[in-house]
Amino acid sequence: MNPTRLSPSSSRSRAALSRMPAAKLTAAALAVALVPWAQAQTSQTPAAASASEAITQPTRALPAVDVLGTTGPAARTPGERAAVTLQPSALPATVQQLNQDDIASTNVGRDISNIFRRVPGVLANNIDQGETGNGFRMRGFATQGTHGADTAVYVDGVPQNIPSSQGGAGHGPVFLEWLNADLIDGVDVIKGPISALYGDQNRAGAVDIRTRKGGSATPSSVSVSAERYGLRRSTLVLSNSMPTSFSSIDSLLMADVYRNDGYRYASRTDRDTLFWKLSTQHQGARYSLRVMRYVADFDAPGYLLLPALEAGLDPRSTQSNNPGFGNARRTSLVFNRAPAEGEAGWYATAYAESFNRKRGITANATNHTVGVDDRDIFGARVLRNTTFGNAAIAFGAELRKDRGDAYRQVYVNRTPSANYVNAQDLDLLTYGLFAQGQWRVTDTLKLSAGARYDRFDYDIANLKLPAASTGYDKGVFTPKLGASWSLTPQVELFANVAEGMRSPSAEQISSSGATGPLGATGGIISQIAPSKVRSFDLGFTASPASGWTVSGVGYAIQNSDEIVGQADGSFKSVGETTRKGLELEARWRASSATSVYASIGKILQAKVDNPAPNTGAKLTVPATQLKAGAQHKLRLGEGQLTLNADAYLIADMPYYVGTPATQERTMPLYTRYDLRATYDWKQTQLSLYATFQPHRYGTEIAYGSAAGLMMSPVPRSTFGATLRYFF
Repeated sequence: MNPTRLSPSSSRSRAALSRMPAAKLTAAALAVALVPWAQAQTSQTPAAASASEAITQPTRALPAVDVLGTTGPAARTPGERAAVTLQPSALPATVQQLNQDDIASTNVGRDISNIFRRVPGVLANNIDQGETGNGFRMRGFATQGTHGADTAVYVDGVPQNIPSSQGGAGHGPVFLEWLNADLIDGVDVIKGPISALYGDQNRAGAVDIRTRKGGSATPSSVSVSAERYGLRRSTLVLSNSMPTSFSSIDSLLMADVYRNDGYRYASRTDRDTLFWKLSTQHQGARYSLRVMRYVADFDAPGYLLLPALEAGLDPRSTQSNNPGFGNARRTSLVFNRAPAEGEAGWYATAYAESFNRKRGITANATNHTVGVDDRDIFGARVLRNTTFGNAAIAFGAELRKDRGDAYRQVYVNRTPSANYVNAQDLDLLTYGLFAQGQWRVTDTLKLSAGARYDRFDYDIANLKLPAASTGYDKGVFTPKLGASWSLTPQVELFANVAEGMRSPSAEQISSSGATGPLGATGGIISQIAPSKVRSFDLGFTASPASGWTVSGVGYAIQNSDEIVGQADGSFKSVGETTRKGLELEARWRASSATSVYASIGKILQAKVDNPAPNTGAKLTVPATQLKAGAQHKLRLGEGQLTLNADAYLIADMPYYVGTPATQERTMPLYTRYDLRATYDWKQTQLSLYATFQPHRYGTEIAYGSAAGLMMSPVPRSTFGATLRYFF
C-alpha cells in the first residue's frame, strides 16, 4: 500500500494466462481437447456406434427432450423441504429451481439474465449499455441499481459480487456476461437470507449457479445464432472423457464468439469467451478444475429522457450524441472438491482471478465519467458436512481477498483529465465462519438453524484525498432459524426468520468529496457498521389435484441500520427501511407433453421509514409483477417440436423527479411476450424465437432524475434463430 502514489492506473504484474490473447488461448485449448475426442471416435466399436446412434432416434410417441438428456421444467412438490440434504431445495424457504430444460426453452438471446424470466417476483436484466453487469432485483432490493447488488450470486461456489466497484456499477455488482447458457447445469434462486452458506450481499437472497461437466453429461455441439439488430453468435462445445491410469477425466470446452450491433445507434458489443473444465473422481471424491478467459469491448448509447421521447425524439438516439464506451478482461482459475457418493464429507473451493473493467458513462456532449476496476481476486472455501440419522450439520469457513485499483476519472473529448470523482487503492480482506444444521424431528417436521460470522479487514489508500486513507476492521453476526411441516402429503408449510448483511463500500468508509485532482487536502472517514436486515417468511407448497402445484409466501423485511449519507459527506448506519410483500405461483402439468405456469409478485410496502429531507420515501421497485406461460411438445415427422409461450408484466413502479426530488411519478407499464419453437431431428436442432415489447415507452431499464425519467428504450419486437448440430 502506497498512499502517496498518484497514478491509480499503474499496472501490476499479471499471470501470463491473463496476457494471452483469447484467440491463442482458444487454439491451444482446442488442440488439447480435440486429441482425446478424436481418439474416442476412432476407437469406438461398430456396436457402440450403433448404440450411440440409437439414442438419438425418437423411440416413443412423445420422446420429449430425453433425447438430449433433459427432464422438463423444474417444479417443487410438497415434502421436499423434509429431506436432510445440503441442497437448497431443503431449506425452509422459497427456492426456485432452474434446470437445463428451463434454460434451453427460454429466449436467452443477448442477455444471460433472461434465464430468470420465469422466476416469480424477480426482475433480471442487463441495462443494454454494453458489458455493465446483470441486474437481479427481488423483494424490493437493488432499488435504483441494475447491476445485481443485495443478492449474493455464486457460480461453482465462487462469489460473483464485486465489492466497491467503480466500473460504473457501484457496490456489489454481478458480471455474468462470460457465462453461456450452454454451460449451466442448474440454478437455485433462494428467496431471503435463510442460507448460512452465502455471505456478503445476501440480503434479498442468494443465487447458486452450477456449471456442467464433460463426458456423457454434456453432448458436444456447434451452433450459430442470428437475431434482429445485428446479433451474431457462434458457439463450440467439445465434451469427452479421457482415460487415465487411475480414472477417466471428463473434459468440457466451450469457445464462444459474440457480436452484437444493438438496437440503439452507436451501440456495439464484441465478446470472446473460452471456458475449459476438467473433472474426475478419485478415492471417494469428485474433483474439478476450470479456467475461463473473457474479453469484451463495447460502445454504449446511454439514456434518454422520457419527456424528450414524448416530444418526438428517435428512441434509437444516442445520449447527447456522445456514446459511452468500455471494455472488460477476466481470467479465472477455479478448483472444486466434493464427496463422490452422498453428501457427508469435505467440500472445498479455491479460486484466483484477474479482473479488469473500464466503463465510460456519458455526462454531456463532451464529457464522460470513466470508471475502472483493476483487481486481483483470490479466495477459498471449505465445508465439512456430517450426517447422523435424521440430522446433519455443516461447518465451514471462507476467505476472499481483493487487491487493486478502483477509480472514476473525468474524460473530456475522450481524453483523460486531471479531475477524479474518486480514486482508491484497495486491499480488501473478507473472512468468515458459518454453520448450518437440520433435524427431522418426525417424518413430517424438520427444524433448520444456521449462523454466520463475517469480518471485513480493509486497507484503503485514498489517492484523491490522502488524509482519508484508513483501515477498517469490523465484523457482523447473522443467525438463521426455520421449520417445515408436512401437514398432509399434499400440503407443506414453512416459516423462517433470518438475518442477512452486506459490507460497506470503500467509498462509504473513505469518502472522496467533490470532483477534483489527486492528492488534494481534506477527507472524511466513516467507521460504519455493515448493513443488516431481518427477514420473516411464512409460506406453503400444495398439490391440490393431480398435476397441480401451488405455492405462496408472505415476507416482511426490516433494515434497521441502512447506510445513509449525511450532509457533511460522511455516512452513518442510521436509516431504516421496510419491505413487505407476497408471491403466489401455480403450475399445472396437464400431460407429459404440456405444462402451464402463472405467478404474481406483489410488493405491498417498500419505503424508507425516516427519509432524509427533500427526498421521497418510496423505493423504486415494481409493486406488481405478473408472469405466465406454457410449454407443449409433440411428435412432428421424425423429430420433436417444443413450443413455448411466455408473458411478463411489471407495473406500479414509483420514482421521483424535480429539485428537490420529491415529485412522485409512476414508470410506464412494461409488458413482454416471448414465443419459441424448437425442432429436434436426429442430431440437429433448430430454434426460432421472437420477443415483443409493445408499450411505446415501456422498459425495465430506467431511473428517476431531476429532469425526469431517464430510460434506455427497447425494440418493440425482435426475432432470432439458432441452428445447432450435436456430435
